[in-house]
Amino acid sequence: MDPDSERATTSPAGDGIELREAMTGRASPAKAAVGDKPVFAYIASLPQPQRGIAEAVDALAARTLPGLQRSVKWGMAYYGVGDGWCFSCGGFAGHVKLMFINGVTLDPVPPVTPTGMGKATRGVEIESLDALDERQVAEWMTQIASRPGVGGKKRS
Repeated sequence: MDPDSERATTSPAGDGIELREAMTGRASPAKAAVGDKPVFAYIASLPQPQRGIAEAVDALAARTLPGLQRSVKWGMAYYGVGDGWCFSCGGFAGHVKLMFINGVTLDPVPPVTPTGMGKATRGVEIESLDALDERQVAEWMTQIASRPGVGGKKRS
């Protein structure tokens, strides 16, 4: 188990991948890297059902946001448009955490306030593909992409 994690669960598929129960540092051992390829590799490394959920979130982001940029940061997939990162998606034991940076500005505000991700971050914990509300998530993606992201210049 990674020393950053207080609790981790091995994938039920028996593939040896450990997913954290909660955010306690890095979400996974995935290395930081910019681009589509590292994000696709990160998603492919997840056990099911987290892999399927993360693939669906990634595909929804690609359909919803022209000019989508991807990166792996802090062991999770990060997404942005323009000059900053808008939201992240990471696999955890029992769910996928989809977190919107500055999510407190969204309407409606997503229900989950994550630990260790900033006071303004909000999101959802998705336990199955059936629980993914694509209409609502696409609306949040569109809203958050119109706001200044993190790590870039302010958009006008």
